Amino acid sequence: MSDPTPPDTPSDATARPNGRKVREGVVTSAAMDKTAAVTVTSQYRHRLYGKTVRRTTKLYIHDEQNDLSVGDRVRVQETRPLSKLKRWRLVEILERAR
Repeated sequence: MSDPTPPDTPSDATARPNGRKVREGVVTSAAMDKTAAVTVTSQYRHRLYGKTVRRTTKLYIHDEQNDLSVGDRVRVQETRPLSKLKRWRLVEILERAR
């Protein structure tokens, strides 16, 4: 027999049709309560000149346990708006600052 569910329906009821963005960056400020600032660096090729260009973005992330410190490498994920500037949450700490 065949499976009663169509192949394009997600098996998990909480699955999103498009995944949330995930970025990696370095904590640049952890002085706020339950919030940290993370700098994310991305590289792309310039359309006309072909040179590799670096672009940095500052993200405000939600850190529930306040366990981040400046210099930590972290993975963050997009989430619903938590405040005026906070749109990201902490997924995991990849490397602690020395």
